[in-house]
Order: sequence, then C-alpha cells, then structure tokens
Amino acid sequence: MTAPDGPVRPAQAARPVLVPFPVVDEVERHCLQQEEPETIHIEVRLPGRVDPARLRRAFAEALRRHPRAQVRQAPGPWYRLRYFWELTEGPDPGVDVVTAPEPEPEALERARERCLAPAPPLSTSPPIRVEVVDDPERPGGTALFLTVNHTALDGPACLRVLATAAEVYGGRGSAPAAPPVRTPGGGRAAAPGPSPWVPPARVARGAPSGGPGNGVLVADLAVPRRPRGAAYTVNDQLLVATALTIARWNREHGAPPRPIRITMAVDDRPRGADMPIGNGTRLVDVPFTVAELAAGERGVADPDAVGALLHRTADRTRTLKAVPRPQLGYGALLLTAPVLPVAWRAAAARGLRRAAGPWTSTALLSNIGRLAYELDFGDAGRADALWFSAPARMPRGLSVTTVSTAGRLHLALRWSKALLAREDGARLLERFERCLAATEIATTATGGATEGGSP
Repeated sequence: MTAPDGPVRPAQAARPVLVPFPVVDEVERHCLQQEEPETIHIEVRLPGRVDPARLRRAFAEALRRHPRAQVRQAPGPWYRLRYFWELTEGPDPGVDVVTAPEPEPEALERARERCLAPAPPLSTSPPIRVEVVDDPERPGGTALFLTVNHTALDGPACLRVLATAAEVYGGRGSAPAAPPVRTPGGGRAAAPGPSPWVPPARVARGAPSGGPGNGVLVADLAVPRRPRGAAYTVNDQLLVATALTIARWNREHGAPPRPIRITMAVDDRPRGADMPIGNGTRLVDVPFTVAELAAGERGVADPDAVGALLHRTADRTRTLKAVPRPQLGYGALLLTAPVLPVAWRAAAARGLRRAAGPWTSTALLSNIGRLAYELDFGDAGRADALWFSAPARMPRGLSVTTVSTAGRLHLALRWSKALLAREDGARLLERFERCLAATEIATTATGGATEGGSP
C-alpha cells in the first residue's frame, strides 16, 4: 500500500459526550452545603462472603452498561448557561470505586457514618463509592455500603446499577418483578387539605449535637398489615405514621398544633436494564390538617379515626400521583431556564430557598416498596436486608426511607444534627413504630383477611 503524501496527522481525540444537567440536578448543585452533604446511603446485607476484586470488576461492567452513572461535572466558565455532565469510559485515575476497609470495632456503625460524610466529588467519575465490610452481626456475612452523590443519582437509579453488578457478579440474570397493582379507590374525591399558604409545622428541636451533617438509625420491622383489597397501601400507612409521629413529638415538646406536610417521592420509571439513570423521582406534598392529626392521635383508643385518616390519605396520594407536574414544580422549571449565566441562577436559587424556608414541608418520606430485584450475588447469596436513606437537610431536617426486602420492612430514619441528637432519633423511631402499629390496628378493627407488602 502506498503511503499518503505529506505528514501523517495523529487521529483527533474523540470529543467527550456532554449531557446538560436536568432540572433536579441543577437545583441540587445550586444548593449544595458543605455542612450537610447531599449523600445517599445504601446498605445491603448478604449471607456469604464477597470477593472485593471480583466485585470491583462487576461494578466496572455495571457502570459500563449504565454510562449515565459514570459521569463527572464538566469544567466551564462562570458565565456559562448550563452545567454539563461529562460521560467517561471508566473511573478516573486514582478513583477506586470498590474498597474493603480493615475490620474495626463497630464496623457497621463506622461505615454508616462514612456514608453520611462528604459525598464523592462531582469533579471525578463516577460519583459512587462502595465499601465491602465483614458483617460482625452475622459471622460469614457481608455488608455492602454505597455512598452516592445525590446531585448525580437518586436511590432507585443506584439500586438499578447495583442490581446489574449483582447479575454480573453472580452470573445469573434476573428480570425485575412487576410492580403491584393498586386497588381503585372507588372514585372518591380527595378531602381538602390545609391552605398551601399556611406554613406547615417544623419538627420540634430536641437536643441537637451542634455538629455538621446527618445522623441515621436503621430498623428491621414487620410490613404492616392491611385488609385484603384495601383502597389504601402500605405507603399510605407510612405517610400516616410519619405525620402522627411528628404531631406527637411536637406536642410532647410544647410546639403549638400546626398542619403537617410530608413530601413524598414518586417514581414512575421502569425497573428494567433500560431504566433511565439519574434523578428521576418527582416530589409531591401530602397535607394533613390539625383536626385530622388530633383525631388520628387517638390511635389505639379510636381505630376508626386512624382508619378514616388512612382513607383520606389514600384519596390524596392517588390524586397527587395522577396530576402531571414537573419533578420539582413549575417554579424550578422556570428558575433553571438557561437564559442567564448559571452562576446568577445559583445565587437566585439559594436566595429563594432561604425565603421559602418557612413553607418547606415538615419531613420527607421515600418508600421504594417491594425491592424489584433479587440482588443475587451467586456464592455470596441473595440480599436479605437493604436500607437506604435520603439527605435530611435543614430546614426540613428529617427523612424517612423504606424498602421491603425478604418480607420485612427496612426503615432508615435520618435527621440533621442541627435539629436532633442521636437520643432524639431513637425516641422518634420508637414513636414511629407505635404509630405504624396503630395503622395496623385500625385495619384489623374492620375485620376480614389482611395482607402486607404493597408499596
């Protein structure tokens, strides 16, 4: 073959693939605070031992199959109109996605604390870290801890990546389970809630530690029962239990009665291998009036009152889910329109967030429902417990996150240390368990067969 005339020029390097920040990512990026990192904590328990090197290879392949999870923030001038994600072909140099720290006392607690510490930086790819920890509570078992930067990914997206890693590690493909079908509500109109112009209740301060960041407690509970074919779901029971827990906590701390709003995460994405990765959930606020909470607090003494509150809540959540709405509302859509430099929009977003603080919802509930994946890690076994927790940034300061695994409800209660101390978190968790049990008593008071486990 004849050589071409003139010098041979080296092949031009491929240009990086850039993806504009969606609305949720941009708002998260605008409101980052060093003292309260935006981390997602995911904790998985396996009955057998995991080989870190083999898991490292499995995660590398999972990230390759889900390239949107393997990103870093692209650099740019202050006057740019948008932030961009830069998709990478692999982890950046020096980034070890999977690590196996040396055994230490209280290993699970220490690993959990690291999950709530500074998030993986957005300047390096990927924004995910995985720790392999020997489970001291079960000899021969393993705990996997994932720390995720919430600006890039949400909990369900991370679980999809984890499911792919499990398939690669265990060598067994598995289709996600079909979502449960919700029983129709009979066409009832949702009862009116409190005025959206009335600032909702804040969680009463306990004895805050004063330190930065979040604290978290995890619990393994029975999935609450409900009558077979009930129009409300376990998710509605969790909403009612959260609202009643806060109402009781506030009353015990001398706070005046106020309406409560619980922000609920809604995720309509498919759970298959083609699931869109990123921040795909939308947020809706479920309101509770002072009168409803007062009646519901009678609890065990008046199960009919809790039952009525469950049905009202089901009507509201059904209506809220059916209304088409941008993920963070129309205001966020307008705020992130690329018509001004992104640095100016960031300052505006932070100012509006401070101004809107009194109208921020009381707490966040994120319920994934039944885990859609088997999470089969081959010789290490299938996951039989899984917790995840969402950030609890002030002024909200409290999040409740749940997932049903192996017939159990795995709950994480997470709070801002500026609001509560660990002892306060333990007392809140105890009250939550009692309020959740009250929703179960209300369901059984009507008689008939019961079931549990629907989201």
